[in-house]
Amino acid sequence: MAGDRNVQGHAAALFTILFWGTTFISTKILLKDFTPIEILFFRFLLGLAALTLAYPHRLKLKERKQEITFIFAGLCGVCLYYLLENIALTYTMASNVGVILSIAPFFTGILTHIFMKGEEKLKANFFIGFAVALAGICLISFNGSSLKLNPMGDLLAVIAALVWAFYSLLTKKIGSYGYSTIQTTRRIFIYGLVFMIPALFIFDFQVKLSRFADPVYVFNILFLGLGASAICFVTWNFAVKVLGAVKTSVYIYICPVVTVITSVIVLHEKITGLMLLGIVLTLAGLLLSEGRIGRKKEQRKKQQ
Repeated sequence: MAGDRNVQGHAAALFTILFWGTTFISTKILLKDFTPIEILFFRFLLGLAALTLAYPHRLKLKERKQEITFIFAGLCGVCLYYLLENIALTYTMASNVGVILSIAPFFTGILTHIFMKGEEKLKANFFIGFAVALAGICLISFNGSSLKLNPMGDLLAVIAALVWAFYSLLTKKIGSYGYSTIQTTRRIFIYGLVFMIPALFIFDFQVKLSRFADPVYVFNILFLGLGASAICFVTWNFAVKVLGAVKTSVYIYICPVVTVITSVIVLHEKITGLMLLGIVLTLAGLLLSEGRIGRKKEQRKKQQ
């Protein structure tokens, strides 16, 4: 049973990343007529509505102090992470942001080691895998072009990666409470939207419902709201609950790989030799971090 549940956890994490890796296309289309904060607010509001319809039962907490964990999860995973990422993109190159956000698993591992001692042990393969995957992600993102640093944007991206690491720990804690994943995700969304309200005024949020008369915009906001938010946050939180924060977070490494493949298929962008090498390194880094390569060698030795 435990083995089957682990398989489900890995499948959920992989499904989530495959979905999240394609969201940049929808966001790019919507940015023609929507601001980043408008896209963010509409997608999570729609996600909240979908989760409420899917499972309308009210979540009754066993202890009041558990509410604090939900509050901080909503602040980190829904509000701060996406705001920091979007603001970072206005200051620095998308390639820089993509690479920097990929260090989230490293932060997750370190924070888990500090705050959840004994739950998930960090082995050498985790750090080796991180280095290999990061090298691959750099090849994919920069593709032969020189690295251009922008202190403000790059720092915001680093903070975003750190915030996501905290979110991973918080969802692991929430997973231990024993509630329905849909109910807990819904509660996280509520707090995320509440914290987003001040940002609506700061970034000049406008409703402009007339924009939704365009079926292209409707499709893409549904894709982000129902798929990337409602479904994917549930599957991601489930994976963290089953596998733990560290093992789930390393799947973030393959997000740039999915983005490249999607760009080739949908946007007909060209793939280079450096990008192919980057993809191979990234996938190898994922397998190393998960301990798959080392485990196969051990199994072969035992068989011999």
